[in-house]
Amino acid sequence: MMLPNRRKFLEILTKGTVSASLLPYTVSGYTSTQVSSKKVKGIAPSSEDTLVLAEDLDYNLLIQWGDSINEQDTFGFNNDFIAFIPNQEKADEGILWVNHEYINSMMIHQEAVTEKTQEQIEKEMYAVGGSLVRVKKENGQWTVVPHADNQRITGLTEIPFNWATPIEGKQAAMGTLGNCAGGVTPWGTVLTCEENYQFFYSDRRSSDRSSTDRSMIPSVEGWEKFYANPPEHYGWVVEVDPATGAAQKHVALGRCAHECATVKELEDGRLVVYTGDDKNDEHLYKFISSQPESLREGTLYVANLDVGKWIPVDVEQQPLLMDQFKTQTEALVYLRESAKILGATPLDRPEDIEIDPVSGDVLVALTNNIPQENYFGSILKIEEENGDHASLTFKATTYLTGGEDTGFASPDNMVFDRAGNLWFTSDISGSKMNQPPYSAFKNNGLFLVMRDGPQAGEVIQMASAPVDAEFTGPCFSPDGKTLFLSVQLSVQHPGEQSTSMETLTSHWPGEPGSIPRSAVVTIQGPLLQQIQQLS
Repeated sequence: MMLPNRRKFLEILTKGTVSASLLPYTVSGYTSTQVSSKKVKGIAPSSEDTLVLAEDLDYNLLIQWGDSINEQDTFGFNNDFIAFIPNQEKADEGILWVNHEYINSMMIHQEAVTEKTQEQIEKEMYAVGGSLVRVKKENGQWTVVPHADNQRITGLTEIPFNWATPIEGKQAAMGTLGNCAGGVTPWGTVLTCEENYQFFYSDRRSSDRSSTDRSMIPSVEGWEKFYANPPEHYGWVVEVDPATGAAQKHVALGRCAHECATVKELEDGRLVVYTGDDKNDEHLYKFISSQPESLREGTLYVANLDVGKWIPVDVEQQPLLMDQFKTQTEALVYLRESAKILGATPLDRPEDIEIDPVSGDVLVALTNNIPQENYFGSILKIEEENGDHASLTFKATTYLTGGEDTGFASPDNMVFDRAGNLWFTSDISGSKMNQPPYSAFKNNGLFLVMRDGPQAGEVIQMASAPVDAEFTGPCFSPDGKTLFLSVQLSVQHPGEQSTSMETLTSHWPGEPGSIPRSAVVTIQGPLLQQIQQLS
């Protein structure tokens, strides 16, 4: 199943489904007078099992794990990236895409399971992937619209590879999983990224191409017991058409633990896609298409920060790769190995990437690297030469450094608002939260960095997540008045450190005694409008 022709899809968008001009919106004609001169009052870190917000902000629960989205489908587990695809003709309606990254077996089955059945594994496979749901705003609040066209993409959905050469003998994969962050294309499709694929079907014992050992290490979830899918079928950027649910995996963008896929369209219609590999000492990548609107024809590059260059991952241009790999397909399938052969710079878990809508700089969240004793992470700034995102040279500097002085640790997902202010979330793991060296930060949070005004450059905490939870996927509505952490917010894994159903560490969003549920919330309030100077 292939996606519609790009131009045809754009025609569909302009006839009333969604507006490509709003995906994503840009900040044009920016001046410092657009930024509020009134100081923003944030919150102190919190360890409460609730969602704490700054004054003059409120939240509403939009949808949670297990909620019905149509007659046969339910909303998936552990939300991450959110994309809001607006309706052109009705400003307060749209389609929401939400990633479902991974499962907690005990929560899924409501009991501790040591030996899973095929039926239980299929239930877990259904819980990951993503959801497409219609939403609308009524009486000032967003609600999900039950609709026959709402649908799920899951670990059971057949998804073809957008590539001429089969991957491990197949032209299609069984499902998508590990869906972390993502992006939106200029034509309004969603890019969802497969991150920690090794948890589900594991990986090979040896990644050495000269090794004859193709055996598998047992995975955490054990799905290979009933479905012996090759790990090479996962770790890709997946494109989903929100109008139809049609999907495809993009081999040209390489295989790794993709955290995001941030797209910039050049004036000639070619695309630049930035993506990071979310693992200690892995790398930052950029794909530049050779044809307009193409995510297949082009060259993938990896960053060397020491010399400020993008290095092509191309066997025809790189004798070192030609010595190791027989084909370009192999070099892309084993992207981590290719990057190291080429001397790419190891980074501290590159996660989300956003392009500053005012300066054009590329910001990269480097979450942390505990084995290297980098506990708090940083945000990296890439300045492409002459502001050209197709340039092969750049300057790299640190934009923000985590720590008690700046008030945040382990930056993860980012988004810019309509005034060009930066919002970002933190990703302190549940096993380390509220313990040294993270004690001062307490639960994970949502943070704001004002672009201008009396608090320019200051990191302000705007929200605190429930116990064990992580804020993910911040996404603004087109008018900027709602933050769906999309403004709407995705609360990912409350209570994930629970050891049994009798000793739950969190009960959010329900009452004490209820099981915790991942959910999407909408954040609104006068403070959002003040920050962005919205009428």
